[in-house]
Amino acid sequence: MATCDFEPGLDGIPAAQSRISYVDGQAGQLEYRGISIVELAKRSNFLETAFLLIWGYLPTPEDYDTFQYEVIHHRRIKYRLVDMMKCFPERGHPLDAVQAVVASLGLYHSRRALNDPTYIRRAVVRLLAKIPTAVAAFEHIRKGNDPLRPRDDLNYAANFLYMLNEQEPDPLQAHIFDLCLILHAEHTMNASTFSARVTASTLTDPYAVVASAMGTLGGRLHGGANEEVMRMLTKIGTVENVRPYLDERLEKGRKIMGFGHRIYKVKDPRAQILQGLAEQLSEKYGCDRYYGIALALEQAVEDRLGDRQIHANVEFYSGLIFRQLGFQSDVFSSIFAIARVAGWLAHWKEQLDANRIYRPSQIYTGKHDQPYIPVLDR
Repeated sequence: MATCDFEPGLDGIPAAQSRISYVDGQAGQLEYRGISIVELAKRSNFLETAFLLIWGYLPTPEDYDTFQYEVIHHRRIKYRLVDMMKCFPERGHPLDAVQAVVASLGLYHSRRALNDPTYIRRAVVRLLAKIPTAVAAFEHIRKGNDPLRPRDDLNYAANFLYMLNEQEPDPLQAHIFDLCLILHAEHTMNASTFSARVTASTLTDPYAVVASAMGTLGGRLHGGANEEVMRMLTKIGTVENVRPYLDERLEKGRKIMGFGHRIYKVKDPRAQILQGLAEQLSEKYGCDRYYGIALALEQAVEDRLGDRQIHANVEFYSGLIFRQLGFQSDVFSSIFAIARVAGWLAHWKEQLDANRIYRPSQIYTGKHDQPYIPVLDR
C-alpha cells in the first residue's frame, strides 16, 4: 500500500456495513433504522427507541410492555458491586467508576453464549437496566452516602432522576431527559462505536464490549466534550465576554468546544432539538445565564466561522441541559453512556450477525536492517 493511501483517523474509510443509523452531513439529517431523529423525538421514548435500534423494528404494544417490564425488574445491582464502588477514590471520574462496574458484570454473567438469543436478550436488558443505577449509586457513594434503590413505579428517565436526586422529578424534567437519551442513543461509526465493534469482533462478552466503548467515550474529543463546553461557558462568564473570548481563541488557533463536526457541515440536527429543550427549561425554571451566554456564543461563531461550515454540535447544548437538570459536569459523559449503550448494543448484535475479527493493516515508516548494539557499547 502506498503512503498516499493513509488516512489519519480512518477519515472517510468505511469500517462496516450497517442498517442501524444514517447521517447526511450536508442536509443535517440523522435517522435511526430509517426513522428521522426529529420524528422519534416527537413521538417515541428512550426504551422504545432502544428496542428499535437493537432489534431493528418498532415494538408492538406487547413487545414494548414485556421489554419495559424486564428492564424495570433488572435495575438493581449486586451489593458486591456497590461495595466495590465504595473502595473507589472519591475524586475518581464517574465514567471510570461505571466502566469498572460494567466490566465487573461480566464476572457474574460470563457464559458468552453468543449464539443463544436468550443470553443476548438478557445481556441487553441487564446493561440498559443497570448502568443508570450504577451512575446514580456512585454519585451518592462519592459523597459518603448510601445509594437509593430503584423504584419500579417510575419510568426509565424518571427513575434515574429520582435515584440521583432523592426526589421524584417534575414531569417536564423527566420528559426532557428522556428526549436527551433518544438524541444521544446512536450516531453511526463514531469512535466509541468503532471501539465496541472491534471488541465485539473478538467474540468476547457484551460487558467487555460496552466497557471498552465507555473507555473510548470518556475522551475530551468525544463524550467528554460537553464537560469542556460547560468549563468554557463558565470561563466566559458573561455575554459581554463572548466575542473577546472567541477572538482570543481564534487568534491562537484553538478549538471552540461544542462546534464543528467530522460529518455535519450544517448545524447538528440533535443540537437543533436540544436548543429548544434548553429554552423550555429556561422558560419554566427561570433564565439560566449560561443559556444566554451559549446563544451569544453560537451567534458569534456563526458570524465568524459559519462560512467554514463550523456549527454547533450535540455537545454544545447537551451539557447546558444536563446542568439545568442538576447534574454535576463530571457526570455528563456518564449520562451520555446511559443513552449510547443502546447504540453500542445494536452494533454488538449486528457485528455478531456477520462477524470477522478486525485486523487493519498499517504503513510502516521505521527503519530496516538495524544492527543490535550490546548494552556495554551503547
